[in-house]
Amino acid sequence: MSGVDGLAGKVALVTGGGRGIGKAIAQRLAEAGAAVAIASRKREVLEATARELADLPGRILPLPCHVGRLDDLERTVGETEAQLGGIDILVNNSATNVQNGPALEATDEQLDKMIEINLKSAFRLVRLVVPGMIARGKGGSIINLASVSGLTPQAGAILYSTTKAALIMLTRGWARELGPHRIRVNALAPGLIQTEFSSWLWSDEARRREFAGDQVLPHLGQPGEVGAAALFLAGEASSFITGQVLVVDGGMLA
Repeated sequence: MSGVDGLAGKVALVTGGGRGIGKAIAQRLAEAGAAVAIASRKREVLEATARELADLPGRILPLPCHVGRLDDLERTVGETEAQLGGIDILVNNSATNVQNGPALEATDEQLDKMIEINLKSAFRLVRLVVPGMIARGKGGSIINLASVSGLTPQAGAILYSTTKAALIMLTRGWARELGPHRIRVNALAPGLIQTEFSSWLWSDEARRREFAGDQVLPHLGQPGEVGAAALFLAGEASSFITGQVLVVDGGMLA
């Protein structure tokens, strides 16, 4: 890869890329010159994001995709490669949280859904994308969006914490196996970031204090701050970094 501010000629696939953290990551990568496929379920959101980012150096390609469906993932990877070229940067960002409450009230259906979106989608995409990275022989960067909740249990969200912890373990395992091919695999662990996905936590002051009360930096985290960390992990500036979890939490865990 070229420098952190120069990803021209690189191709990225970002799941959940239509809004929030995924949109911010796609923007940072496209600003650096990468061609970026953004994938999520809502076509109208993807197309609005593509229009908004149309003037950036890198092309934005919106691809509607349900990451819980293997055939959708296969189609998305195929369309990305056909329209943009081989994928150099994979960002597994899509996530859901369908369980908030006591652990003993969590259901089998909630567990299945959380594994399908938060874990299995990343597992499948790595399996679909990495053979091409290996065949091209130019290495690559895989960035998995974990969470501080994967490092310490989040109250009332045992399934979210569990799937994010498992994603961290996959990150480390992939890093060991894929390192000889110059494919780096790292995770980002955001704290409380101001997105629609996390609004349940930050929109209520009591819940915000409970979740992030020990945060050292006083401002509410912004998607672009996570995007900047993803840009670092995507580029040459992090060429000797793999198997790591970069925490972006304003010092919450400190």
